[in-house]
Amino acid sequence: MQLFYKIFLALFVIFIGFNLYRMEWNLGFWHEENSKFILSISAAILGIIVIYVLHTMSRLAQKK
Repeated sequence: MQLFYKIFLALFVIFIGFNLYRMEWNLGFWHEENSKFILSISAAILGIIVIYVLHTMSRLAQKK
């Protein structure tokens, strides 16, 4: 995995961890106060998926 991908993977994992820490668990997961954290977590998960797709595409291009 390239250094570029590793940096963004680490950033997305940190974002997920921070947002899980900041959520108000006593209010409930789907409470409107937690919606900004849920949106940020979902964006970070989408970013991780995009990183793995880009990594797979770069490996396929190298084999060619």
